[in-house]
Amino acid sequence: MRCYWDEEDTWFYFEVDVDGWVIRQVELAGPELTPITAASLAERQRARDEGHLDECDSRFGTTAELPVSEWEGHDPEQLTAEEFEEVWGPARRRIEARPD
Repeated sequence: MRCYWDEEDTWFYFEVDVDGWVIRQVELAGPELTPITAASLAERQRARDEGHLDECDSRFGTTAELPVSEWEGHDPEQLTAEEFEEVWGPARRRIEARPD
């Protein structure tokens, strides 16, 4: 799913599990659609277990902390898995290519 927050000129893309929890999230900002987040819940959990969650979060951002059923004021557009992947892959590569 995706939604647009016009106050920040940011597109949010979400992959959610069957219970509505965000498992991957992408945020693209401004007219250039600059990736500012490409976070994976599983990756964050591994980073937490390995003791480097802060490093992971500072590089890739975080995922939403509530299931989508609890969000207020959002009317997300549904996407296919393929449409999400078309956004995830390039956003992730651009963030990974940034210098630390």
